Amino acid sequence: MIKNLFLVFIGGGLGSSLRFIISKYLNAGHLLPYGTLLVNVAGSLLLGMIIGWALKTNSISSPVNLMLGIGFCGGFTTFSTFSFENYSLIKTGDYLSFSLYFFGSILLGMLAILIGIMISKLF
Repeated sequence: MIKNLFLVFIGGGLGSSLRFIISKYLNAGHLLPYGTLLVNVAGSLLLGMIIGWALKTNSISSPVNLMLGIGFCGGFTTFSTFSFENYSLIKTGDYLSFSLYFFGSILLGMLAILIGIMISKLF
């Protein structure tokens, strides 16, 4: 159990650090939070690939899945930031940007999961 917690901890720290760097540079000075959108879609794609691979190899609880799927993808993607950014767009009255960001993020995230699973089936 301690080993599994450590793997999730390491993956989460790496994912959170990378998200911070990407969001810091891509969100600055833009109306839409492109950095958050990028990390959430990229994280969904990676998670789809991990899930697809785990299902294909029947290795759902492997150390790689714990570190990458739960740890890295969990730390890399961010629902709380996504929620706050949507709140901020609504608060400023920018309903068009809110709609584009909210629905675009959900649709692209779901599409990325499906594409990731499809990619994993190729290997």
